[in-house]
Amino acid sequence: MQNHEIDRFAAMMRKSAELKNRIATELADTVIKVVDACEASLRAGGKLLFCGNGGSAADSQHLATEMLIRLRGSHERESIAALALTLDPAMLTACGNDYGYDRVFERPLRGLGRRGDVLFGITTSGRSANVIKALEAARDMGIVTVGLLGGKGEPALSLCDFALLVPDAETARVQECHIALGHAVLELLEDRITAQPL
Repeated sequence: MQNHEIDRFAAMMRKSAELKNRIATELADTVIKVVDACEASLRAGGKLLFCGNGGSAADSQHLATEMLIRLRGSHERESIAALALTLDPAMLTACGNDYGYDRVFERPLRGLGRRGDVLFGITTSGRSANVIKALEAARDMGIVTVGLLGGKGEPALSLCDFALLVPDAETARVQECHIALGHAVLELLEDRITAQPL
């Protein structure tokens, strides 16, 4: 049994590494465009917003916190405007009760989002209805849309100005790549802001 588990563990790590190597090549240009969009938004007084469900909700909070507080101790800078739409249980349950779970991100986005902001919609399947509604609202509002997606990406893919699509359907492996992509975008963004403060 132990040998089987060792083999299984090694296969998990290899697959994760292979996916990261693949996206390192295939998504490099898009990552830089996302960094450009985030920098332009922040320099114009905008903010970064994040939404997702389950593990992707945790990633939303993780990435927003990296900007609000600190990503790297070696880069001292001012707090950067970022917000996870997953943080407030009173808001989430009120919206779920009054409007339905499909609108738990769209409804607060309409109150908090502004033209020129950047919304990161995180869905490992590309099919999360509440993320899709948030992306649709962002499009209506003139908010730049970035998808951290998995699988085929659709229907969320069609609503994204920039798509960081991990070409796999295994949720855990997609999530591992999503947090790596998120960190990469924010590190590159932080490098620019450290060099030329907002």
